[in-house]
Amino acid sequence: MILAAGRGERMRPLTDHTPKPLLKVGGKPLIEWHIEAFVAAGVRDIVINTAWLEEQFPGVLGDGSRWGIRLHYSHEGQQFGGALETGGGIATALDLLCADGDDSFWAVSADIHIPDFRYDPAQAAAFAASPHLAHLWFVPVQPLHPKGDFGIDADGFATLDGDLQVYSNIGLYRRAFFDGVPRGQHQRIRASLDRAIGAHAVTAELYTGPWANVGTPAQLEALNADAD
Repeated sequence: MILAAGRGERMRPLTDHTPKPLLKVGGKPLIEWHIEAFVAAGVRDIVINTAWLEEQFPGVLGDGSRWGIRLHYSHEGQQFGGALETGGGIATALDLLCADGDDSFWAVSADIHIPDFRYDPAQAAAFAASPHLAHLWFVPVQPLHPKGDFGIDADGFATLDGDLQVYSNIGLYRRAFFDGVPRGQHQRIRASLDRAIGAHAVTAELYTGPWANVGTPAQLEALNADAD
C-alpha cells in the first residue's frame, strides 16, 4: 500500500493544485519511485489511498497497466469526506490489501524519497512466516526530528525507549495489527504501533541509505537540485 491521502499543508502553494505525491523529483512524481520499486520486487497489486485532489491520481497513474501491474484506489475523500490518517487509511483498505488471501503487506508513505531502498520479496516472505505483527525500517535521527520515535533492542525488536531512531514510514504489516481500528475511522498509526511494540510484537532494522521526508517546497527544490 502507498499512502497518498494527505493534504500537504506545509507544501503549499504547490499542493493547492497538485497532490503532494504527484509532485516531481528527478522528473517523475514521488509516488512513481515507489511504484517502480515495488514492480522491481515482483509486486503486482498496489493499493493507493487518496483524498486531497484524489481525482488526479487515476488520471496520472491509470490502472497500473503501463507497469504491468494492477493499481487499486481507496478514495477516502469520495467515500468518507476526507483523509482518514495513516492507521485509518490502512484499516479501511484491508479488504483490498488482503483480497488475494494474503495476511501481510508492505505499506509506505508516498511523500518519502528513498531511491535506493529495495522491497525485498524474501524479507516479505520471511515476515509472512513469522508470528510478528509488523517489521519496520528506521532511519537515523534527522535535523527536523531530533528526538526520534522508537529504538531497537539487541534481539531486533522495536522499543519505545532507548537509543531512539526515526520511523522511515516503511513497514511490513499483518492484518491483525489493525484489529480494533474500524473501517472509515480517523486514526493515526502511532497508537497501534505503541500498543504492538509494547507487546513485543514488532521487529525493526536501521536503514542508512538516502532518505527524505519531503515536507516543504525548499526540501523538494533541494532534492531536485541534487538530481540534476
